[in-house]
Amino acid sequence: MSYIKKNKAIVLLADGTIFEGKSIGIEGTAVGEICFNTGMTGYQEIFTDPSYYGQLLVATNAHIGNYGVNDQEQESSSIKISGLICRNFSFDYSRENADGSLYEYFEKQNFVAISDVDTRALVSYIRDKGAMNAIISTETDLDKLQKELEKIPSMDGLELASKVSTKEPYTVGDENAEYRIAALDIGIKQNILNNLVQRGCYVKVFPYNTSFEEMSKFDPDGYFLSNGPGDPSPLKEAQEVARTIIDKDLPLFGICLGHQVIALANGISAYKMHNGHRGINHPVKNLETGKGEITSQNHGFVVDKKQVEENDNLIITHVHLNDGTLAGMKIKDKNCFSVQYHPEASPGPHDSSYLFDQFIENINKVKK
Repeated sequence: MSYIKKNKAIVLLADGTIFEGKSIGIEGTAVGEICFNTGMTGYQEIFTDPSYYGQLLVATNAHIGNYGVNDQEQESSSIKISGLICRNFSFDYSRENADGSLYEYFEKQNFVAISDVDTRALVSYIRDKGAMNAIISTETDLDKLQKELEKIPSMDGLELASKVSTKEPYTVGDENAEYRIAALDIGIKQNILNNLVQRGCYVKVFPYNTSFEEMSKFDPDGYFLSNGPGDPSPLKEAQEVARTIIDKDLPLFGICLGHQVIALANGISAYKMHNGHRGINHPVKNLETGKGEITSQNHGFVVDKKQVEENDNLIITHVHLNDGTLAGMKIKDKNCFSVQYHPEASPGPHDSSYLFDQFIENINKVKK
């Protein structure tokens, strides 16, 4: 199928800067904090990742949509980014096992995307200026758009886990599996659950504000704190859950937002980055093995590395090699560790999948 992009569309940044483009054919307006992902593939996994909730995504890869979509490559039940900005949008696709085109996928969800934007210039601009709110629209009334833009809250201090978390507990995996895992959903990705199930886990997923007492009724062998969107600071209930699990020295593994929640539960703060890490080629060094890992990352906040270094109860296990930021840590004499990046690698490389095995090993130590 082919569509002709005719209607003008714009990207309006919070500082008043405008980048022009064209609508892919779905009229409307979308708002959020603008960010960019450098991945060359995996666009459907990125679009459906709950960690992107509330964000407008700039795709740095020149072609988006060229291999269509597949139902097996969703990280959640719907698109989670607020809107898409790209250079070239492909209405046709080449992959034989695709379930349809990206346009059809967007059309079903009435999702706003604009193409023909100079994404190299846009990414360069926001790399220099830092993360900021923005609006994309097929509207032409700039005064109206500016008023809409001013209503967007800052991501700093914003609680978004409640927007993407499950409303009711649910289970995945074999009820008779060897391990039982209680997972706190603050924006969990499907492939995280897949990785746990593949390792013999029966997982019960709980809403973001579930108490430790309620989670413990599942009689789990281990606990998991998921990835998710927004600022970790407002997640007081999740921090209390992490604090209780750590105090009881039960097996605990946290990824991304879950990693930040564990840090806050230990009195360590997290701060908003000038620009976050979003891509599938981020280099990380494992300080315990000395090995390097190419990782998938998606975060706009990061744990304060200096505070971890000064804390006698915490050990830095991983660092980001591009900017030296904290990428992983563990607690001395406790069965708890966490990483800032995504070892489930969807999309991305599988260098870090051993972390799920490490979680199972920690559980086995306790069970023995």
